[in-house]
Amino acid sequence: MNSWFGGPTSLVWQDYGVLGFLVFSSVFLGIYLGRKEEDTKDFFLGGRHVPWWAACLSFVATEISAVTIISVPAVAYMENWEYVQFFIGSFAARVVIAFLFIPAFYRFECTSIYEFLRHRFGPETQVAGSILFFITRLLASGVRLMAACLAVSVLLGWHMVPTIILFSLVGMLYIAWGGIKAVVWTNVVQALTFIAAGLAAIVFLAGRIDGGWTAAASIVEQAGRLKMMNWGPSPSEFGIAGFLKRSLADPNIIWIAALNGFFGSMAAFGTDQELMQRLLTVETRKESQKTMLLTPIGSFMVLIIFLTIGSLLFAYYAQNPGLPMPEKLDSIFPHFINSAMPVFLRGLLLSAIVMASIDSPLGSLSSSFVTDIYRPLLSPNAEEKHYLRVSRTAVVVFGAVLAGIAYFFARFENILWLAFKIGSVTYGSLLGVFLLGLLTKRRANLANVAGMAGSAAGMLVLLVLSEKGILPLGWSYLLILGTGLTFATGWVFGSSEKEVPA
Repeated sequence: MNSWFGGPTSLVWQDYGVLGFLVFSSVFLGIYLGRKEEDTKDFFLGGRHVPWWAACLSFVATEISAVTIISVPAVAYMENWEYVQFFIGSFAARVVIAFLFIPAFYRFECTSIYEFLRHRFGPETQVAGSILFFITRLLASGVRLMAACLAVSVLLGWHMVPTIILFSLVGMLYIAWGGIKAVVWTNVVQALTFIAAGLAAIVFLAGRIDGGWTAAASIVEQAGRLKMMNWGPSPSEFGIAGFLKRSLADPNIIWIAALNGFFGSMAAFGTDQELMQRLLTVETRKESQKTMLLTPIGSFMVLIIFLTIGSLLFAYYAQNPGLPMPEKLDSIFPHFINSAMPVFLRGLLLSAIVMASIDSPLGSLSSSFVTDIYRPLLSPNAEEKHYLRVSRTAVVVFGAVLAGIAYFFARFENILWLAFKIGSVTYGSLLGVFLLGLLTKRRANLANVAGMAGSAAGMLVLLVLSEKGILPLGWSYLLILGTGLTFATGWVFGSSEKEVPA
């Protein structure tokens, strides 16, 4: 057991005090405000009584997660600022979601957004969409949990196993007790904590660099670490064939990155119950739209904060080349927190990482399972208290599965891009069928299921070929290809199917 808990750490009781206070206060607030759950509408939607500003901060906290806090500084440290290009498309996607997706979800009074697919196409499409969500969210959230646990294990000196177990148990406790209200109010505290912690880290880092901001900017710029835009190869320099080959293989070219940001955000925010559930907790469609349109402000601010941290880390270690480095550069920020930050600030940053870790997808997984599969297919006529018990049980079961997935991903590197690659396989299937339902009057059901399954399988094959270097295709194309394939399958083959009443 000593090898699990007895690793090196510079944390002292003051750091643990900050951590304990913030985490306990956050979870207690979530449990207290999430009490008195009487039915699944309360458990999954908070009775639609959540204030819009709280839903907005909850959305930002969920979007950011520990992957941003850990991996975005690492990307800025190891590469550059080209990640910003994805936000261009992401901003446009949020506008589309606000005015295309949200009105449809409120019109059908959806608890799970996959209920829209049942109203529009039929139960088979609803179940297929929900299953794809389970796969995507469990895998992607496993990466997020692993990233957080990696950082916390560095800071606390713990092995990954007890770290994963601890966070999984905390998530199960407060979500199973308080449902979405507990999640939202815990997220509010989380968002405020990691914004404050990030700003404090910037001020501290700038003060540790000889020459301050001016010297840091010069070091980082000379190393090419401030590059934001990748304009891609020149046709005149490489020829048409060389231009196409390089364009297909590089996912960071600006027009590809922006396009991927657009489709990726539309899929992640508009067709994923995890994030959309926050937007369905407010009372009216207009409040939900306002919430979505304000989320880019918070998300962009957090992105810039943690990219800046990564650049300052590069300058700091460039001026101090003899300092020890972590075995995996993905953990460069937690390593710096542990080795160089003072008491209290170290505790604040640790708290930000921990609190971003305990937010989990268990509520959204439970809501989709009960609403899309259990209630309509397995037990359609049970009492509401029965569904509430099943919902809480599902939180515990999904929590155990998520912990196992997080442990499996502990051997991988480049965490940020890993999360995107997972989504690129299945999100196209979800986005394609949602766009078919929202943009056309085409009727499809079994054709949708075939299109979604075939698209996901095809994108998985292409990703494997790309990762092995057999096919020169950037992973960011997969989402766009998958969306088009699913949409086209439903369009071409769906019209001959029997109509499903809306």
